[in-house]
Amino acid sequence: MKQFTRLFYSADTAGPVAPLEQSGRIRIIDTVRGIALLGILMMNIPYFGMPHQDVFDLRVRDEFSGVNYYTWWTVNGMFEGTMRALFSMLFGAGCILILQNLEKKQAGLYAADIYYRRLIWLILFGMVNAFIFNWPGDILFNYGLCGLFLFPFRNMKAKGLLIMSIVILAISTVLTSVPMYMANNVRKEGEKALALEASKAKLTEEQVKAKESWEGMKKRTDINEVRTASARTKKEMQSGYLDVLTTLAPINIKFESIKLYKNYFWDAIAFFFVGMFFFRRRILTGERSLKFYWVMLVVGYGAGLLMNYFFLRTALRIGFDFTLLADEMLVNPYQLRRLLVTMGHLSLIMLLYKYRVVPWLMGALSKVGQMAFSNYLMQSIICTLIFYGYGLRWFGEFERYQLYIVMAGIWLFQIAFSNLWLQYFRFGPFEWLWRSLTYWKKQPMKRSRGREAIPPGTEPAPVVA
Repeated sequence: MKQFTRLFYSADTAGPVAPLEQSGRIRIIDTVRGIALLGILMMNIPYFGMPHQDVFDLRVRDEFSGVNYYTWWTVNGMFEGTMRALFSMLFGAGCILILQNLEKKQAGLYAADIYYRRLIWLILFGMVNAFIFNWPGDILFNYGLCGLFLFPFRNMKAKGLLIMSIVILAISTVLTSVPMYMANNVRKEGEKALALEASKAKLTEEQVKAKESWEGMKKRTDINEVRTASARTKKEMQSGYLDVLTTLAPINIKFESIKLYKNYFWDAIAFFFVGMFFFRRRILTGERSLKFYWVMLVVGYGAGLLMNYFFLRTALRIGFDFTLLADEMLVNPYQLRRLLVTMGHLSLIMLLYKYRVVPWLMGALSKVGQMAFSNYLMQSIICTLIFYGYGLRWFGEFERYQLYIVMAGIWLFQIAFSNLWLQYFRFGPFEWLWRSLTYWKKQPMKRSRGREAIPPGTEPAPVVA
């Protein structure tokens, strides 16, 4: 075990005010983080490149056949929610790593001081990403806010972390199921009121309100109304910077207030605890046996992909009318099914790494993971300049499948850029800024002699247990 640990982790010997160096990293975690970072763009690219009304609902563009239809199936069936889950798990594990490193360096309030400074700056970076870079799908604000709650749990044992994970996932499941029942109730009460009105019965005040609520919901979800809203969104996002900023500001405010506390907070913090549990159980560090990862892969993919298949088939069968969803399922299984598929993805990555399949690619992806903060913000900058009106103005102009060709180009750029950058610099540009702000001291940026980057594929071979 000691030999294995030395392969993936070496203690940071820097002074008490120095941030964690690359020498203090677990390389497999960087590789997983790099894959998750690139995977997040897979889920975000439709929201960058087309009206949000078009992203899931195949009716808007009439995509019930052909390459767009199978692209929808592949992305939603295999990846939806899982890359964010994987990224959240790594954030939770990263909090433990950071705090362990800080507490080894100096006793007292030092670790808490640095930790909370990091998170406060992360919250501010999230606001910049949302309100300056114009990305309403920002997760940094949410991560920074949720991370504030993790400090008291830094030394919690695996069993306690597992219990916290289950409890919070259950809360999140309830919170995502409630809207499903509310919409179903609006439909049922509205239809009752309409039936009474058709029979010439006098409606009570409550029945009138129920009828109006249902008619309003039907109007908003009518495909012609949805297409009109989609066209309006496309026009707004093809406008200039200030117009786009004005359009997105109310959405960002909602996402970073009401929506955050109702949904996104629980969504993120649940997987923070899952990641902390997986770290404590040595799952995220690749230290479990091959048999363990094979079993987790089969269970995760077997159950998770089957659940995804039935959910997507249900969405197609009810014609994307989610007022009918409560008639089809007792609870919304979103959190469970994405947890299972994420476990499958994580197991697959670990098996590829332990079997040394494409080690050069694993090494290259670890550099993407080391610059995950810079690469995440870079995705916002690149995509908004490609799609929004103050850039190339391609918003809404691509077929669904074509967006993933753009995504592949960005992937190649970020892999190449990350590996080239880390040949000469110790941190990514935004990592350097974040660290300098956290420690109130300008951090050394250029790589000094004797600390050259490790060429992709030449890392010490992991033990295949």
